[in-house]
Amino acid sequence: MNRIEVVLEVKAIKQTWLAEQLGRSYNMVNNYVQNRQQPRLEVLFEIDKILDVEVDQLLTKIKRTDAK
Repeated sequence: MNRIEVVLEVKAIKQTWLAEQLGRSYNMVNNYVQNRQQPRLEVLFEIDKILDVEVDQLLTKIKRTDAK
């Protein structure tokens, strides 16, 4: 899961602008924002540069439980 939507809201940036900066379609960026699809690592690094944030700010930590 990612937090791209949260970062966009905090920075008051539209998905359409991010799509233009990435050279990707609005639909692709919307899929990232809605967590229907996760961006590749390379794309996350592009997004962090564009939004001027660290990659870890774009990601959600997932707690894992030990299966026994």
